[in-house]
Amino acid sequence: MQQVNVGPVCFGGSKPLVLIAGPCAIEDENLTLRIAEGLKEITQALGCELIFKASYDKANRTSVTSFRGLGVERGLRILERVNKEFGLPIISDVHNVGQVAAAADVLDVLQIPAFLSRQTDLLVAAGNCGKPVNLKKGQFLAPWDIEHGVRKIASTGNEKILLTERGVSFGYNNLVVDMRSLVIMRETGYPVIFDATHSVQLPGGAGGSSSGQRQYVGALSRAAAATGVDGLFWEVHEDPDQALCDGANSLPLAQVKALLQQILEFDAIFKQTEAGSEG
Repeated sequence: MQQVNVGPVCFGGSKPLVLIAGPCAIEDENLTLRIAEGLKEITQALGCELIFKASYDKANRTSVTSFRGLGVERGLRILERVNKEFGLPIISDVHNVGQVAAAADVLDVLQIPAFLSRQTDLLVAAGNCGKPVNLKKGQFLAPWDIEHGVRKIASTGNEKILLTERGVSFGYNNLVVDMRSLVIMRETGYPVIFDATHSVQLPGGAGGSSSGQRQYVGALSRAAAATGVDGLFWEVHEDPDQALCDGANSLPLAQVKALLQQILEFDAIFKQTEAGSEG
């Protein structure tokens, strides 16, 4: 298993799972800082590594009128502030080749959105920046097809690759998670992350926007931890019902600690058992 280091944070092998968490999009600077501070306090108390996520631009929203974030320049400045004030590694999406250079100056991990997981030029540009790249598997891809995206990034000589499962399209306005995909994707030799909150999204389910079923985030996260994933991805908001993006599938910040503690216990059991079987 290839281990991928993001500053002091390590994905892969027998390492405890890493939490990637934060709001879907940057709505407001103070809100973003409060969520980052809250997540840092929770993860420090539980001994869990954290990478903070938030999108400066959500270019793949359902409607042309949907909130997209605060834009590249202002959004990256806010993420840079999160990094400096809280010492947290930062991850965010890049949607086109033109964003890669500016994003790489600030981000610790460049993320390829699921809808763009086959965009060769974008994957190669992200690989060429030399930073770790988190490739989210498209909702339209079989788990073994992620290998093609991996090869595009690795063709640049960059082996710092993370893979994320976020559900697969299952009929209209619905996603389903096949837990086998987490095992299959890990057979590539790269760390695998499970995006539990996007996996309960109902794409386009609210007409001009997506809906979601956040009540299932816990169950899916527990199941993923029991397969031995290397990380979990949660969208988190102070008040998800008032969020401007993906609120229906986001976790309330107040619920994160109890759920994460439970998940870490599942993760520890799996990793101890795995280590014992290898010994």
